[in-house]
Amino acid sequence: MKHKIVLAALLCGGASVATAGGYTAPVVETAPVVAVADASADWTGFYAGAQVGGAELELSPPGFDDINQGMDGRHYGLHVGYMRDYGQFVSGVELSYDKLNDFDVPEASLDGDVLRIKLLAGYDSGRFLPYAAVSFAKLDINGFGGESADDTGFGFGLGAKFMATPRVMLGVEWMTNEFDFDEMGDSYDVDLNTFTVSASYRF
Repeated sequence: MKHKIVLAALLCGGASVATAGGYTAPVVETAPVVAVADASADWTGFYAGAQVGGAELELSPPGFDDINQGMDGRHYGLHVGYMRDYGQFVSGVELSYDKLNDFDVPEASLDGDVLRIKLLAGYDSGRFLPYAAVSFAKLDINGFGGESADDTGFGFGLGAKFMATPRVMLGVEWMTNEFDFDEMGDSYDVDLNTFTVSASYRF
């Protein structure tokens, strides 16, 4: 009887040792989580820069509103603005001044300048910002009917800005404004269309 008890004890002890020193499942370490950089950009802030591009004046003679005489030229100038980023929606205001010249007018010299204030509304898609704009502008033309003329008018446009670096912003824009000039008792409808490329520094 004693032998059976001792044998049972030895078997139980051996089983415990076998269990303690037996196969142990390896501990799998999880790879460290790498934080992905946020691709979005914060558009809030002031900016200023310069722009250049093409310009077109469309003139409708008195009594012929359906006839437009187009004159192509160039423009260049400066701008300053401020934008506010609300997440996916961005709004802003921009003031720009442009010199107009080199219009293709036969046997005439036509130039001028335009001052615009624009309200922008865009979609924040990261470093790329497409937007729509409305504007109020003052146009001065020299050589219009042999005299200088000026008028104010509303307009609209489309554009896009690209944040090349946190400080440098590039842009393209198309804008049109309508004016009504009264000269020598006649009324002339004038449309100013501009296509612009710009570079700005963000403060």
